[in-house]
Amino acid sequence: MAADSEHHQAPARSFRPVPVRYLLPNLITLLALCSGVTAIRLAVEGRYQVAVAAVILAIFLDAVDGRLARYLKGTSRFGAELDSLADFVNFGVAPAILIYVWSLNAMKPLGWIVALMLSMACALRLARFNVALEDPDKPAYAHAFFTGIPAPAGAGLAMAPMYLGFLDVVQDGHVYTKFIAPYIVVIAVLMVSRVPTFSGKTVTQVPRELVLPILAAAALVVVCLITFPWETLLLAAVLYAAMIPVSVVTYYRHKRKAAG
Repeated sequence: MAADSEHHQAPARSFRPVPVRYLLPNLITLLALCSGVTAIRLAVEGRYQVAVAAVILAIFLDAVDGRLARYLKGTSRFGAELDSLADFVNFGVAPAILIYVWSLNAMKPLGWIVALMLSMACALRLARFNVALEDPDKPAYAHAFFTGIPAPAGAGLAMAPMYLGFLDVVQDGHVYTKFIAPYIVVIAVLMVSRVPTFSGKTVTQVPRELVLPILAAAALVVVCLITFPWETLLLAAVLYAAMIPVSVVTYYRHKRKAAG
């Protein structure tokens, strides 16, 4: 009887080893998620500057993980799903809680509704982005553009009033809630809109003569972030907002050219 039992026992499953190139991008994604969740904790504790810095770190790590996965040829369906879930927490939940605790809670239920709008807009934007990746009919020129403001940019723009607060331009976020709330609504609408915005994901190579200027510019940005963090982030937010009309004009120029 024992022999028959062993004979009918299911064979042991063998698991193939997972290449390291699949693990590194997912590890960076998890680090970004830890940074975003930590930002929520810091906001509850009233440590707003460190909380915003944690979200900015999550934005940086989000930019790194996808490019690293493509460079190592370590993209996977699991990694894409993990990245999307992390993005929702980092750029939908964390900024909404930060701006609510810092300013919008002065409006009580209405302020919470505005914060929810930002969070829901991020979720809808990420869901639409995931679906668009599987669209086989997407024209070639459209790959250079996002539909709506991407989630990291939306988070950075949503926290712009906090940059002003850290620079003492806005003394108290609760005093300016009536101006901040409509601004957050506009950011939420732009995230779920059909407005085309530039995407840097299609840039895989740069001309050799531009390598040194790009490296110098990147080093200058890092130095400015360390020395003048809030001024630099505010300038980046203003420049990005100014580029939106340019991206719209460029998109429709490509569309007209493709149409003949």
